[in-house]
Amino acid sequence: MAWQRSPKLPLADSQRHGAGCELFLVEGESAAGAVAAVRSAATQAVLPLQGKPLNAWRASPARVAAFPWYAQLADALGLPSPTVGDALAPGALRFERLVLLFDPDADGIHIGALVLLYLQRFAPALMAQERVWMVRAPMAGLRVAARDTGETEDVWAYTPEQAHQLRQRAAAQTERWAVLRDWAFRGLASLPPDVLRTTCVEPATRHAAVVTPAQVQAVIDVFGGAG
Repeated sequence: MAWQRSPKLPLADSQRHGAGCELFLVEGESAAGAVAAVRSAATQAVLPLQGKPLNAWRASPARVAAFPWYAQLADALGLPSPTVGDALAPGALRFERLVLLFDPDADGIHIGALVLLYLQRFAPALMAQERVWMVRAPMAGLRVAARDTGETEDVWAYTPEQAHQLRQRAAAQTERWAVLRDWAFRGLASLPPDVLRTTCVEPATRHAAVVTPAQVQAVIDVFGGAG
């Protein structure tokens, strides 16, 4: 079946599809614009969500199929329907990987969990074949310079605790390091473009991993019964 993109789909599509290509899911138009500006347009596409998606774990298939964003996601991936289930043939998808990239706050965690619930129930082959990845965006960071050589280094924190420890260590080592920049990020759109590209988008340097069955089960345990 030939894939046809809806004219209303807010997809920043890639120039190529298939092996080596990936679709980023992000939270909102601002994040989508920021990621689209630093992606590789040849192989990376970006699809934003608007608000939190429906909890597909508890909803009926008919309700899930009627939810606009799940239809948009299925359209972008090249699925025959949003509730394809076990009939999914991953080899026919438009992208090799689906990359979840959300803000490192409570809303972003909840949105990521809801997306995983949908995928586990209605596109389990994607999960089983390890084609769903999660990227962790930094909450804070320091750019430090060694006082003896002047060499600079960027270090990142991914939780409030890590951010506190990072600043404590820098304050305790002022004879060794000079702090050139101290970042506190409010979301993806607040990251400087070079930081966003390095920490979240570029496959060789981003903080990313395949979503594991244990992670999915933890999401089901916490969010599976939520509305």
